[in-house]
Amino acid sequence: MAEQARTRIADGFDQPVGKPNAEGYYMSRGFFTYHPGEDWNGIAGGNSDLGAPVYCIGNGVVTFARDARMGWGNVVLVRHIYTENGKLETVDSMYAHLDKILVREGQQITRGQQVGTIGTNRGMYTAHLHFEIRKNLNIGLNRSSFARDLTNYYRPGSFIATRRKLRGAGRSAVVPVNTYDLRAFGNTASRTRKTSESEKPRATATPTPSERPRNFRVNRFDEMNSF
Repeated sequence: MAEQARTRIADGFDQPVGKPNAEGYYMSRGFFTYHPGEDWNGIAGGNSDLGAPVYCIGNGVVTFARDARMGWGNVVLVRHIYTENGKLETVDSMYAHLDKILVREGQQITRGQQVGTIGTNRGMYTAHLHFEIRKNLNIGLNRSSFARDLTNYYRPGSFIATRRKLRGAGRSAVVPVNTYDLRAFGNTASRTRKTSESEKPRATATPTPSERPRNFRVNRFDEMNSF
């Protein structure tokens, strides 16, 4: 049975970099069946955006914030609820390949709040943000188990562009919080808890090269590992 958490209703959505309109960034790769999200890079190219801030696109609650390894690296997942056509709708936003994580699981988060910094996933990629918006709340990190199409995902740019301002400011609603299987990452991953305003999240930095797993491989363009 899914657990629940109460969170602020999103009053609109902004871009995850260069807030609110991705100023200083460009989309280097868009939404494809093998890549159901967007990659955002600084306009100066290369690793110029390494360590740059990544922002939450809207009010919500953090459901995952840790190093997922593999092709993901440091990942933050946030669950949002918003009003559309008189009904409450729910989506997940994903922020991947982060150099540092600046939030914790269970934390209430607001639109424009920093969730982390842009990274390279231990040098696997040139610095960039991989960003997704999911309709299907069961995906989590098990992306291979679900069709990578518009039945499970939104095109992030289109989703945000049509929802910049929404009704709901000052209201809250209940969302399910353990809808995906995260047992491989420890039992606490699916246990969202209340976080006091006085608690300060610790930054999770990308490990140094000496800390990389021995089976680490750079394989940027393989479909299974390309994010």
